[in-house]
Amino acid sequence: MGYWHRMEIEEWSVAGKSRRAKRAIGPPPASGGTILSRLPNSPMQVKQILQELALGNSVAEFDTALERYFVETATFRSLVSDEADIIAGDKGTGKTALFRILSRRYTTIPELSGIEIIAGFNPAGNPVFQRLAESDVMEEGQYVTVWKAYILSLVGNLVLQLYEGSFTGSMFELDRLLESVGIRTADDSPSTVFSQIVNLLRRLANPKSVEVAVTASPQGLPVLIPKATFSGESAAPAVASVEIVRHDDALGLLNRVLEEIDLQVWVVLDRLDEAFQGFPAAELPALRALLRTYLDLTAFPFVRLKLFVRKDLFRRIIGPGFVNLTHVNARKVEIVWDEDDLFELLVKRIRESPTFLSELEIDTSASSSHVFEAVFPPQVDVGLRKPVTWKWMMSRVRDGNDVRPPRNLIELVKKAQDAQMRREERSSTEYMPGTPVIGSDALKRGLAMISSERVGANSLSRGVTYNSGQGVSIQPGFRRR
Repeated sequence: MGYWHRMEIEEWSVAGKSRRAKRAIGPPPASGGTILSRLPNSPMQVKQILQELALGNSVAEFDTALERYFVETATFRSLVSDEADIIAGDKGTGKTALFRILSRRYTTIPELSGIEIIAGFNPAGNPVFQRLAESDVMEEGQYVTVWKAYILSLVGNLVLQLYEGSFTGSMFELDRLLESVGIRTADDSPSTVFSQIVNLLRRLANPKSVEVAVTASPQGLPVLIPKATFSGESAAPAVASVEIVRHDDALGLLNRVLEEIDLQVWVVLDRLDEAFQGFPAAELPALRALLRTYLDLTAFPFVRLKLFVRKDLFRRIIGPGFVNLTHVNARKVEIVWDEDDLFELLVKRIRESPTFLSELEIDTSASSSHVFEAVFPPQVDVGLRKPVTWKWMMSRVRDGNDVRPPRNLIELVKKAQDAQMRREERSSTEYMPGTPVIGSDALKRGLAMISSERVGANSLSRGVTYNSGQGVSIQPGFRRR
């Protein structure tokens, strides 16, 4: 790669005619804004330019630069302003990205002052709720007990650890309650807390003594009371009776503790579809119970539940017979990406590669349209009736639900970049200013690559194949958009 110099225009007169030349005056500036040029006889290759374009990862969990090019949509603003508790979106529309940005920025957002946001799930690895799916299927009311016990333990243990050594009277009471029902934990991680709940259920289901039958009750949490023994009596069973700590009493105590310290806690739950994948018998009752738990928690203003769920899964949960659906829908918002949002998302990611822009001689203050036009051709298929490239992209990134997920757009452009790079490796070309660095053929090949990878899945290119001679073709049974 050649060496950059900032250039200055110098004029002089030769044989009575004005001449202009460029004179190197130093190394490149540290920041953008100055147009850069190359020394004579040092042509730039398209391959070298494309190597400088980093678009990030299309999957939020693996994108280390997500925060730099996150686009604050109407959905994010609804969440931050506490206008929504249930965030529903199709796969790839950015549910995980919303959570990641929220968890990183909430301490700097004025509207969230006095609010603690905690993850009620593990962002990586096997979903913690999978342990519930793998257990014996229970009644919906019993699942309600599991979810409420989990929220109580997760938030309760967090607060008790934060105020260790300076408990209030209510905190001592909460500490005794968690100990009595066996859900006081050494740490407040979702994995530890939920494992404690599941292990408790298994112990209750398999008691050593059969004198008292114990199980998860829809009414509340069981407290096991040992039977006293006296001199001369034979050894007594481990348990003589069971008392129930009602949900409302336990959650009311937790709410009172939080009110005393003026702290509202938002518990965010995500990855619900992954947890119950392959366990259809447990999925519906467990997740309907979670939605009922959400409704019941609205009575406790300092304990809030925020659910991130796939739209198709949400529709299954609220199937026939679900009561109070109006209350649920009143606090639900769906993730919607319009074309302007997606355009700004893509351009913002391109702008995160300043060297790439400099090599294209694009100023950092250039408009979004100018940046896009420097990278992509005006049309993929040339013709008066053919769409411009952006419209072509929008029609190709639609998934089977007629949704345009950001993930699909980023994947398309990354695959097109890869296709163009391979072409340049076979036959390197010199960059000509004003010529797009990703061509129409690369975009078609990128689309074909994604289609090939998603055969049999919910592909963004369902019914699309690539033919080297004809480009993209639509298979029978699918509409051309």
